[in-house]
Amino acid sequence: MDATWQSIMALDLKTVKDRLNKNPNMLNAAPRLRPAANADSAVVKELVFGVLAEYGLTPDPACTDLDLDDLEGNYASRGGCFSVLETTDGTIIGSVGICAAGPDVCELRKMYLSRTHRGKGLGKRLLDHGLSEARRLGFRRVLLETASVLTEAIRLYEQYGFRPYQPDHLAARCDQAYFLDLR
Repeated sequence: MDATWQSIMALDLKTVKDRLNKNPNMLNAAPRLRPAANADSAVVKELVFGVLAEYGLTPDPACTDLDLDDLEGNYASRGGCFSVLETTDGTIIGSVGICAAGPDVCELRKMYLSRTHRGKGLGKRLLDHGLSEARRLGFRRVLLETASVLTEAIRLYEQYGFRPYQPDHLAARCDQAYFLDLR
């Protein structure tokens, strides 16, 4: 628990109300992005599988989602990165991964956001972060696979300039693929 919350818990109700009136954003501090560790795997799986279920999609822990068992080994140690978005209390509410797919090509993977945090610009923040990391790592093209039921995500990808393409293979739950050339 951070110092702000400890000090709030020690105050009487009137003092808390006074402080919140002076600083209404105190309870809505912006979530922060950080590199994921393998210790986050179980919570990230819960997030990803929960969002998939929400859209009627089936998790595939033996294949498509096997990368979640070893976030560090499947991303950072292979030239990519995996980040989580967490609230000030440490609750993971979003994720985004960049996975190397070739010398200058990467794949945007596992970009998910919990239902209660959608519609607040956090999907854009995840995508901005993923694209920034792809550039930092030297990639020139970003690929992604998605499912047509993920309409909000597709709309966001298209707003960022992602264009559809026909890959040689798609993951079982995906029916669309997009690419973006980074400048």
